[in-house]
Amino acid sequence: MENRKKVAFYTLGCKLNFSETSTIARSFTDEGFDRVEFDEVADIYVINTCSVTENADKQFKQIVKKAQKKNDKAFVAAVGCYAQLKPEELASVDGVDLVLGATEKFKITDYINDLTKNEMGQVHSCEISEADFYVGSYSIGDRTRAFLKVQDGCDYKCTYCTIPLARGISRSDTMDNVLKNAAEIAKQNIKEIVLTGVNIGDYGKGEFGNKKHEHTFLELVQALDKVEGIERLRISSIEPNLLKNETIDFVSKSRTFVPHFHIPLQSGSNDILKKMKRRYLRELYVERVSKIREVMPDCCIGVDVIVGFPGETDEKFLETYNFLNDLDISYLHVFTYSERDNTEAIEMDAVVPMNVRNKRSKMLRGLSVKKRRAFYESQLGKEKTVLFESENKEGYIHGFTENYVKVKTPWNPELVNTLHQIKLTTIDADGIVRLEFL
Repeated sequence: MENRKKVAFYTLGCKLNFSETSTIARSFTDEGFDRVEFDEVADIYVINTCSVTENADKQFKQIVKKAQKKNDKAFVAAVGCYAQLKPEELASVDGVDLVLGATEKFKITDYINDLTKNEMGQVHSCEISEADFYVGSYSIGDRTRAFLKVQDGCDYKCTYCTIPLARGISRSDTMDNVLKNAAEIAKQNIKEIVLTGVNIGDYGKGEFGNKKHEHTFLELVQALDKVEGIERLRISSIEPNLLKNETIDFVSKSRTFVPHFHIPLQSGSNDILKKMKRRYLRELYVERVSKIREVMPDCCIGVDVIVGFPGETDEKFLETYNFLNDLDISYLHVFTYSERDNTEAIEMDAVVPMNVRNKRSKMLRGLSVKKRRAFYESQLGKEKTVLFESENKEGYIHGFTENYVKVKTPWNPELVNTLHQIKLTTIDADGIVRLEFL
């Protein structure tokens, strides 16, 4: 059995990419490959790329170099969003043999015939309009939680975003398949499932490969709540206009869904929201937050925000800053606007200089620290359930409460992947909360 080929994976970008890498990796194991770590010697290195992160191309080149250092004869394949948007650019990187776009990445084993290095990377990339079939996937990121993909693609036309170009139209997994995947995960003694997708609130659309659908996101949540053996379900990012009051109400009473929402805002200025072609105004956002607070006072609410979008004057930025400062939210994910080819925003004038973008980003990151601190302080003295993770971090084991407060206690391997009733006591110097067991 010495001659089994080895394959290694590197994933850039979002949770959805991680769940898809897992699915792609399983197809290799089915074909008789052994999976190894990326820093080990392998016959094939597969890099799952992202188009959202800054310097995606530079990062990509460094990762290819890393693979070649391990084995300069290895076959290197690039898949994913950046591979769909800029296939020629990736193919021209020294050492890359194969570039697969959005639909081809799941059939990667069909393209790897004899593993001979190519003079120039071969590109197999469909027109993105052909990316209309759905591949369900889930990843087991660690022993504690799994990311379950329920939806892919997006029909929104936000002016800064390339995801519709990289991932195609909105389409969903069938309800049966999602429930089957969830049950499979539960059997592996994984305590938490995070639902992921590009636009998960749009779930249901394209369940049958067309725009017809039988199910809504609320029905998906209700069905998942009944799956045996899952302790916790977490909804990842969901658009404010798609997070309906019925869903919020259901989560507040549900058996497994935890009180944690991550809701992209992008800007606190209505003018900028319109320029971004977002599908709501700030008033709706305030309504959503108030509704959540009304039924789940301890809920953790995370917010995505973009700074430095074209036309964001100092006044408009301050509108965003003050809006977020006054809003009862728990933390921010701050993105500095960066130009993307083939988007509407790249043509817009009133471009914000890079140094101003960076300064604004720093201000909002500072606000995020303050918000998280205030949220953690509001939880001290309360009794919660914590799920412990699997890593020993400098003598401590970390975990998260259901409402996403990060906690730590001295390392004890027996706590890994277990749930415990605890009381939150104090905030440590590193901003992580200490606990006592109940």
